[in-house]
Amino acid sequence: MILTGPEIDRERAEGRLRLEPYDEEHLSTNSYDLTLGSELVCYTGDVLDTRRPNPHRTVLIPPDGFVLRPDRIYLGSSVEVLGSNAYVPLIHSRSGAARLGLYVHCTADLIDVGSFGQVTFQLRAVQPVRVHAGDLLGQVTFWRTLGEITLYEGKYQGSRGPQPSQIHRDALMLQEAG
Repeated sequence: MILTGPEIDRERAEGRLRLEPYDEEHLSTNSYDLTLGSELVCYTGDVLDTRRPNPHRTVLIPPDGFVLRPDRIYLGSSVEVLGSNAYVPLIHSRSGAARLGLYVHCTADLIDVGSFGQVTFQLRAVQPVRVHAGDLLGQVTFWRTLGEITLYEGKYQGSRGPQPSQIHRDALMLQEAG
């Protein structure tokens, strides 16, 4: 079951979910709007590899914005730190961003219960789109769990800023275990 906007507000006030900084103006019917931070991670290789760290650069979004090009993935992050030990956050595009052909969270929309940090947005544009630091591009919903809760202890815990993929670490762990 999804939390309504007023329930998100109550649960945050009671400390059962975290949204910092918090602005009541970002609260919606059943979600909370998320703000794009000032940095983007851009992969610099032509081919990305699941078994190796991928070269990338971090750029600051200039005051006049940054144009996202098609056929590339850009990583941004929420200004807000969020998470919960009781609820599962799901990240979505706001409809206004989606109507520009901007995917704000291409996939991996589920944030594990017990994970806290700034959310890395996986930004993809179907045509060139200019984004600005401070844009309200994403939204988070909170979902009740059913069953015993195991809290997240993974490699992205406590993330600050956009986080490049760490999938290559999974292959290393499998090699070491095998």
